[in-house]
Amino acid sequence: MNKNPRIAIVGATGAVGIEMIKTLEKRNFPVGKLTLLASARSTGNKLPFRGAEISVTELKRDSFAGVDIALFSAGGSISKEFAPLAAAASCVVIDNSSAFRMDEAVPLVIPEINASDVKWHKGIIANPNCTTAITLMALYPLHKAFNVIRIFASSYQAVSGTGAKAIEELKRQVGEVVSGKPVTKEVYPHQIAFNVLPQVDSFLPGGYTKEEMKMENEGRKIMHHPAFRASVTCVRVPVYRSHSVAVSAEFQRPITVEAARDVLKKAPGLDLVDEPENKKYPMPLFTSEKYNCEAGRIRKDCAMDNGLAFWVSGDQLLKGAALNAVQIAEELLK
Repeated sequence: MNKNPRIAIVGATGAVGIEMIKTLEKRNFPVGKLTLLASARSTGNKLPFRGAEISVTELKRDSFAGVDIALFSAGGSISKEFAPLAAAASCVVIDNSSAFRMDEAVPLVIPEINASDVKWHKGIIANPNCTTAITLMALYPLHKAFNVIRIFASSYQAVSGTGAKAIEELKRQVGEVVSGKPVTKEVYPHQIAFNVLPQVDSFLPGGYTKEEMKMENEGRKIMHHPAFRASVTCVRVPVYRSHSVAVSAEFQRPITVEAARDVLKKAPGLDLVDEPENKKYPMPLFTSEKYNCEAGRIRKDCAMDNGLAFWVSGDQLLKGAALNAVQIAEELLK
């Protein structure tokens, strides 16, 4: 790999694409050249990077000639079409969509957990689902110490996980409700302002949504734990940024609150914020635009043997997407 790799960002004008640009700059990634790619309607737009304005160009089949690493965040259909073309052009793809996550030939990576899986890539590396990533940042260190068997979890997912239009929808609906106007809907099937929607992604025959099953399926692959079980309810909440997850986990080995805190204090990419007596616990308000996730509300789960309940919050545009992708790129340079 070139020590100053030429980087392309596919979906550069989207919420995650913009965060990818910012993250490359903030982490002083040694970018040799940055190419910004998007759909034809975004062509000519300019985005800032290291004091310069870089023009967005149209994504085409030959866009990856001379590119070393491509960060994709433009949806599964774009990834399926263009990621193999990029890989064929000797470019390493780090894909943020779900297109390749469960492909046995593609590593699915959270660098704090399974960075070594990067080594066996064949041109494409998958970024995990955002809710899965944030949950595993707290769950995996506990798994290493106590061996997790199963979890029951509920997510509280910010609207920015759906995209820029969802952010605008929440802003618009708040104004409509406050001013007594009829509420208009475009992105979500129901009003999201002052409401919660117990549906993220489409429903599967068993009653779970695709999003809910990602926790188990992706968790097994990332943690190298094929017996891991997860029953999850994913909920969209009227929060602009940062997902939160309430987790009840059962472990094979006995676990105490004190031992769990000691583990989480040392976990990379995670801050322990657990002072309920002082009303200090993780919240989206404070994890937004922050690299580290936060864990708190640590307590024995009174419904399970060897059980622990905890709450984790993290910026899904960063650790759940852009930051994780850039961290994978950093692993490629090692």
